Amino acid sequence: MIPNPGNPIEPRLLLNSLGIAVLLLEPDLTIAQSNPAAEQLIGLSVRRLVGRKLGDIVTFEGERLTGLLAQGDAQLSAHSVTTRFLDGTPMRLDIMLSPVTGHNGWQLLTMQELGTGEALRDGEEPPLRAPAILAHEIKNPLSAIRGAAQLIARKIGDQDKPLTALITGEVDRIAKLIDRMQRLGREQPEPVAPCNLHAIIRRAAEVAEAAGMKGVRLIEEFDPSLPPVLAHEDSLVQVLINLISNARDACKDREDARIVLRTRFVSGLVLNAIRLGRPIRLPIEVRVSDNGSGIDPALRDHIFEPFVSSKKNGQGLGLALVNKLVRDMNGRISHERDEAEGWTHFRIHLPMAKFG
Repeated sequence: MIPNPGNPIEPRLLLNSLGIAVLLLEPDLTIAQSNPAAEQLIGLSVRRLVGRKLGDIVTFEGERLTGLLAQGDAQLSAHSVTTRFLDGTPMRLDIMLSPVTGHNGWQLLTMQELGTGEALRDGEEPPLRAPAILAHEIKNPLSAIRGAAQLIARKIGDQDKPLTALITGEVDRIAKLIDRMQRLGREQPEPVAPCNLHAIIRRAAEVAEAAGMKGVRLIEEFDPSLPPVLAHEDSLVQVLINLISNARDACKDREDARIVLRTRFVSGLVLNAIRLGRPIRLPIEVRVSDNGSGIDPALRDHIFEPFVSSKKNGQGLGLALVNKLVRDMNGRISHERDEAEGWTHFRIHLPMAKFG
């Protein structure tokens, strides 16, 4: 029941509040309307979506769904449908198709990425609080590592001191990360500020290389014209260290092992940030790619969920934490596998810092 019957909520406002992508289709499958979640998912603004044919924007694997769309009166719910938008990137989506009552041939198409639901059963603890159990045990050896690095720094030459400074700096950052992990399920997001994206990527790459990148070639493909991003610097460093380290592990056994770090400006991607009550544009993309064998296909739809790992001794917390940190910065992370070219891509989309 609407609390104030004299001032009812307009349907358009309700549609915009949904976190699921919704497209309203005319009988000839022209897009008549979309909500911000659809703009985010597809990567186009409502102005560029409305008036265009659905088939020009979205393609679905298999002929059955396409045929049902053409019927105009079908009711359908489909799980894990391979879907491609204008950039050709494959995504696994849950699809629901419904006819619009009283309007012959009109349809509502809803689309949602797999693994994006965040519902918890009553009484469950947030799954990402599990690392807090290990926090106390991790902090003690970290203190010992920091102390050892300081002792070593007193006995080595100036040319090697940057390595000990790197160790102590990373220990301090990890200690702060553990402090946040202890409150991960309930804490407020860390404050964001304008950051130099390429400096952050190089810092993360330096840490990853210090940990061991033997036989793996790290390639930079940066757009030097990119403006500062709006992010939390330490969190973004942690995200990129995780992704680069995972990429290294995935391709290190290849003779031509390569990791490509790419940045670019993309237009049209919008995040419907319910927490902020407004849409956020995400025009800055960071892509971490590797030419390894890729993630087990059975796990690809669940890699950002806690305790899911394809590594023999993996705990399944790295990518879950990465997803949490990116979301806290009002960003978005996605994964795709290009089987034809043999590459795995992780894409992070972030907001641009505004000045003035």
